[in-house]
Amino acid sequence: MIIKFKNIILRDMTKADIGDDIRWNTVETDWAHWDAPWESEPDLLTFDPEEYRKKELLKLGEPKDEIRWGFEIDTAEGKHIGAVNSYMINEEYDWTPINKARPGEKLFRTVGIDICESSFCGKGLGTEALAAFIKYYLDNGEEEIYTQTWSGNIRMIKCAEKLGFEVCRRKEGIREVRGEIYGGLTFRLDKEKFGKFLEGNKCC
Repeated sequence: MIIKFKNIILRDMTKADIGDDIRWNTVETDWAHWDAPWESEPDLLTFDPEEYRKKELLKLGEPKDEIRWGFEIDTAEGKHIGAVNSYMINEEYDWTPINKARPGEKLFRTVGIDICESSFCGKGLGTEALAAFIKYYLDNGEEEIYTQTWSGNIRMIKCAEKLGFEVCRRKEGIREVRGEIYGGLTFRLDKEKFGKFLEGNKCC
């Protein structure tokens, strides 16, 4: 599957991407300082390239879900720079795997993004990629879209606000990052604001 939007392309993962992922977990690791660093930074210390390669090769051989959980991000010129992903949260805004949801429990799609090639950060490509990802889910029947981050991730907060997300929950003092204490933020997409963003950004 391929989705084009302005200067980026969203696409399914291929075998060629595994080498980039390994480099992003061993050499080009700045992204981990911003994407849930209380989890990402410790994970880097135990990252096993060969185990990762085996796991991803197995996953590539499995049938893909009709509605994707994520995509790789390329520039329009074909440079692989990161990925978008999604997960589900419940009505208390807590992460909830579908197979662990209680009977009748309502879950909501929550989106995230990593621009792992640091030289491509700050160019608006993350905003474009997340916009295309959100539109993909809205076009496939999702009624509500959320995103979550921590209060020190200013770039992600600005990206979310630009796309039309509004804070719906703020929990102060729950995240410690490099010795400082931060809040946790959950945003809900205002679809009218998102529509206005798309008006000036033709999606094809």
